[in-house]
Amino acid sequence: MSISHAPPHPHEPDISVKSESGAPLDLEPIVPTSSRRTRVPRWLRRTTGPVLLLVLWQLLSATGVLASDVLASPGRIAQVGSDLLSDGSLASAMTTSLQRVAAGLLLGTLVGTGLALVSGLFRIGEDLVDAPVQMLRTVPFVGLIPLFIIWFGIGEAPKVAIITLGVTFPLYLNVYAGIRGVDAQLIEAGESLGLSRWGLVRHVVLPGALPGALTGLRHSLGIAWLALVFAEQVNADSGIGFLMVQARDFLRTDVIVVCLIVYAFLGLLADFIVRSLERLLLQWRPTFTGR
Repeated sequence: MSISHAPPHPHEPDISVKSESGAPLDLEPIVPTSSRRTRVPRWLRRTTGPVLLLVLWQLLSATGVLASDVLASPGRIAQVGSDLLSDGSLASAMTTSLQRVAAGLLLGTLVGTGLALVSGLFRIGEDLVDAPVQMLRTVPFVGLIPLFIIWFGIGEAPKVAIITLGVTFPLYLNVYAGIRGVDAQLIEAGESLGLSRWGLVRHVVLPGALPGALTGLRHSLGIAWLALVFAEQVNADSGIGFLMVQARDFLRTDVIVVCLIVYAFLGLLADFIVRSLERLLLQWRPTFTGR
């Protein structure tokens, strides 16, 4: 085997591999072992687990191993969910719950992000803000429900306040950690380029803290739905939690499971929206996506 060099251009050499007889050899590219495996569609892999769980659930219900008064069958739950959608009660409850979560999430985002900016960007802000926030963070927000009822009454205000409190602290911690996690060398590089303090914050600190802020937002959304469950049991007359309370009083496990599925679906939808924002806003940061 010989290697002949026949450059068509003096500055662009053409290297070709030939056999001893002078015939060109067909080179087979090296393919990693991981890519030689049979590729199963990802949507199929992600749906296999839930489908198997539903099949097992239906089998246990059909054979009587799982009693209907303990947990209704998937078929019964689907029928009840269709009935609740047809009479409009589920859609109305979802709308009310979404409004409460949206209001609490907006207020919690403003408060948590504002406190994190003050504490993360300024040392005096950290001295004044961080310790009280850390103290309040350790207090279970559910335990504050009686105080919220005394302060705000039994209307919508205590429900939104519970959600706001649950959202504030995860967002504060992640935004604060993102700000303080910015590489000091990037700050020095920005200062050497003549950036002002506001320029450093805008072009260096905030972009560096954005991944942590989006992670905190995903965590806060999960806490928001958890807080909603407790909030809608505070003298509520509408919402998904109100349907669950009514179903509990009448031992309707099918309605309870329908409400839980709605909670899970709304939470999954909110998480999908935030992950889409991550892909859109963090295109500059290549990350490992698994193999």
